[in-house]
Amino acid sequence: MPDWPLPLWIAHRGAGKLAPENTLAAFRVGAAYGYRAFECDVKLSADEVPFLLHDATLDRTTPERGLAAERSWSELSRIDAGGWLSRAFAGEPLPSLEAIARFVQRNGFALDLEIKPTPGQEQRTGVVVGQACARLWQGSATPLLFSSFRPEALAGARETAPLVPRTLLLDTLWPGWLEMAQALGCVAVVTHWRLMDAALLARLQDAGLRALCYTVNDPAEARRLLGLGVAGIITDAVDLFSPHASGLFD
Repeated sequence: MPDWPLPLWIAHRGAGKLAPENTLAAFRVGAAYGYRAFECDVKLSADEVPFLLHDATLDRTTPERGLAAERSWSELSRIDAGGWLSRAFAGEPLPSLEAIARFVQRNGFALDLEIKPTPGQEQRTGVVVGQACARLWQGSATPLLFSSFRPEALAGARETAPLVPRTLLLDTLWPGWLEMAQALGCVAVVTHWRLMDAALLARLQDAGLRALCYTVNDPAEARRLLGLGVAGIITDAVDLFSPHASGLFD
């Protein structure tokens, strides 16, 4: 297998649920708990600026309503993405991918960048995110990984950033998933933790693919997965799991 660019423990959306997800504040909180690898979600504004947001709409994590993809970056950059969680984070903005790139590179942090396209924009989102990453990570040794549930998004990213490793995300083992991962040149598959067992891990290893799991917040499940030998655990519980040694606080 090729060299794996990320450490074992990866903080989900920056810091899980301790800070507003997919913001620089969340990355800072995750880093304060010792995490050196982060997962986040990226999509496109109406004028094709890559920025961080999980949902297609702004409704859940901002005071605004409607599709984020219908707003320009100028509009999106002025939206409060922190006050929904607590007053302590009021005014925290939606970050651009460029801002996140600067943060992780200055600190030497690894990034698992989930391409989370607005429905109907799968391939285009991958193409534009790949272009942006090829520029932002040019000459950088900071580890970067693309992941997505959408094969079209990974195919788009491969067009414009072919050297960035790719992983296929799975919430079910749909027919042809392994063949798709291989066709996309993926180096790993990231499954929901409930799907992972010894048989699936062996199948992935036989295919030359590494296995990662999301979103692991239960200590018993973390121990089970560590015992299996997965290559990565994505967690919200950054205050429960240490990214050092065994990864489990006593």
